Amino acid sequence: MKKTVYTDDILQGHQVISQLNVDELPAGCHRFWFRPQANGIGQSWHLPVVVYRGEQSASARKVMITAGVHGDELNGVITAQKIIQYLANETINGTVIVVPTVNVSGMLMHTRDFVLSDPDASPTNLNRIFPGKPDGDAAQRYIAAIWHDLLGQNADLAIDLHTQTRGAEYPLYVFADYRIPQTVKMARLMNPDCIFDDPGDEGVLETVWNRSGVPSITVEVGAGKVLQPDMIERSVGGVMNILSAEGLITSEIEQPKNECFEGKEVFTIRANLGGFALPQVVIGDQVEMGQLVAVQYDSFGDEIQRYHAPTQGYVLSVNQDPMREPGTLLVRLLK
Repeated sequence: MKKTVYTDDILQGHQVISQLNVDELPAGCHRFWFRPQANGIGQSWHLPVVVYRGEQSASARKVMITAGVHGDELNGVITAQKIIQYLANETINGTVIVVPTVNVSGMLMHTRDFVLSDPDASPTNLNRIFPGKPDGDAAQRYIAAIWHDLLGQNADLAIDLHTQTRGAEYPLYVFADYRIPQTVKMARLMNPDCIFDDPGDEGVLETVWNRSGVPSITVEVGAGKVLQPDMIERSVGGVMNILSAEGLITSEIEQPKNECFEGKEVFTIRANLGGFALPQVVIGDQVEMGQLVAVQYDSFGDEIQRYHAPTQGYVLSVNQDPMREPGTLLVRLLK
């Protein structure tokens, strides 16, 4: 096991670390800035890290909660911060680690991706390059440091908080690999609107966790770059359910108020033309094959195309931004 490495710096009253081993920490609340690497002007990126370390019984678990892997997905970030606030008043049996902002570059630039200062490098979707490459480009090295020195050795379970990207929205929606019973249990404890049986894609944090033997889920907390207090509150409650079920806290588990839709296939209806698209369905609708789901207009307001459901399914996502170019999302269905 790697050891915690402290730098000589104190930032805003908190110690700066370049490596974390939570098993070395005494009981209590610990706040750090984690330093993965420097940016283009030689200053360090810093990620906030909060560790709640409680009684370490034989059954004590370590749960990692991350957010902000995409820089414009702020409901997840606020959810993580609310979890930190909530746990301050709880007695912890085990360890909870919260990293509320992973993609500092993207957040500062108000964009989904990690923005590199290299003029030859394109912005990078960090949730496609885990676990990173120590000898890769700046984004790959950034993720390699975060995975190997902060995340990888410090969890028995993991929850990654996201939202839909800007211009579209999701319900409270969970990705879970149904081949792993623990992830299905966690997903249902979130009391979401829907769950996708997700076998995992290369480079996604959830997939890397699952393949390393740490059951993990991805939680989509509504829409990107907007504040949705109701979604945040539900997500905090779902995470508390998981912590209660795993014995880390003693709060009562909240039972679901609505039926959850679970599906195995996702169908995305995309714009074929450029223009202004108005959805004809809302999130949570259950549509039939052939049902009208969106109508698109040109700049004069004349109708140019209608879009219909290719299958029956649950309306998982719709565009919020009406201006759509060819290939962009209009409606997504879960079957």
